[in-house]
Amino acid sequence: MLTMPSRFISESIYPVEGTFDTARMAAGEPGVPGKFRWRDREIIVAQVLESWKEHGDCTHGSGERYVRKHGYRILTTDGEQMKIYFQRKFGKVQRKYDSRWWLFSLDQG
Repeated sequence: MLTMPSRFISESIYPVEGTFDTARMAAGEPGVPGKFRWRDREIIVAQVLESWKEHGDCTHGSGERYVRKHGYRILTTDGEQMKIYFQRKFGKVQRKYDSRWWLFSLDQG
């Protein structure tokens, strides 16, 4: 499989309400947004190409491991490939206005 070089972005994205993948939500995952805003653009997701999870240890010493991030490599309707992720928890306090969806990278080809 040929991989394209990626440009690291690490910026918040803003899902458009009512566009979440409810099938993934029913399976206990975050619903990948069908549309999201990034910078001054509206991005439309054509397909989820790959998904993965990142785990982390319990911060209270119990030895348990938890899913920290759900990652997705997506194809947009503009033909771009992006890696986005949903961060389950970050920092000591999760404020309701903090972003939980992020654009990790943009594949360049």
